[in-house]
Amino acid sequence: MREPRIPPRRAADWDAEVFDALSVLVPPGTSRPARKEPGERAEAPEPRAPGERRSKRPPSNVVDVLMQHPPLAKAFLTFNNHLFRSTLSDRVREMVTVRVAWLRRGEYEWAQHVPMAIAAGMPEAEIDAIYEGPDAAIWEPLDAALLRAVDEIVADRYISDKTWAVLVGHLDRRQLMDLVFTVGTYDMLAMACNTVGVELDTGMPGFPALERSPHQPPQLLIGRSNSTT
Repeated sequence: MREPRIPPRRAADWDAEVFDALSVLVPPGTSRPARKEPGERAEAPEPRAPGERRSKRPPSNVVDVLMQHPPLAKAFLTFNNHLFRSTLSDRVREMVTVRVAWLRRGEYEWAQHVPMAIAAGMPEAEIDAIYEGPDAAIWEPLDAALLRAVDEIVADRYISDKTWAVLVGHLDRRQLMDLVFTVGTYDMLAMACNTVGVELDTGMPGFPALERSPHQPPQLLIGRSNSTT
C-alpha cells in the first residue's frame, strides 16, 4: 500500500462531534485522580476552550484516522479505556498485544506497544522472546500459555482446551474474559490499521530487521501477504 486509503483528519478540521469523541480518550497509563485529604480543596482546573487540550497534542495518525468517523471513534475509545484498566496487569496486556501486532504485521500497533511493554517492566530479552513466541526458553508456564493463546486466537479464532486448562490454573474468570477481548480487539485494530493504511507517526520506529528474530512463525502471514506494496 503506497498511501493511506483513509487519511488522518487533522486538528484544523475538527468540529464539535470530534471533540465529543475525543472527550472519552484517556492516555494510556493515566491514573485516576489522586484522593484528597479531608478538608483539602481541589485546585480549580485551568479554563480551556472546548477541545483545546486535545487540539494541542502531537498528531497521532491512528486517532486522527478514527476522527473521520467520530461516533465509531467514541464507541471504540470508550471500550479501549476498559482494556487499559482491566483485570490484566500492564505487563500481560502489553505482552499479548505486542504478540498480536507481530503476528498480524501490525506495524503501527507494534511501534506503539513495544515502548508500553518496556514501561510495564519487560526487559529487552523478553521483548525479543515475544517475536520467537511461546516456545522460547525464557517463559514461565503462564507466560507461555498466554502467548500460545494469542497464537491460537489469531490462527484459529479459538483457544485450545490444553492451553485454556493452563490459563484457568492462574487466571480468574474476569481475567480470562479480559484476555480474550484484549487479544481480539488488538487483532481487529491491527487489521483495520493495515487495511485503511495508517502510517507511522513521525519519529516512530518501524519493525526491527527480521534477522533480529530468526524464529519467524508461519502465523506471521495469516490472512495477509508479506508484500508492502
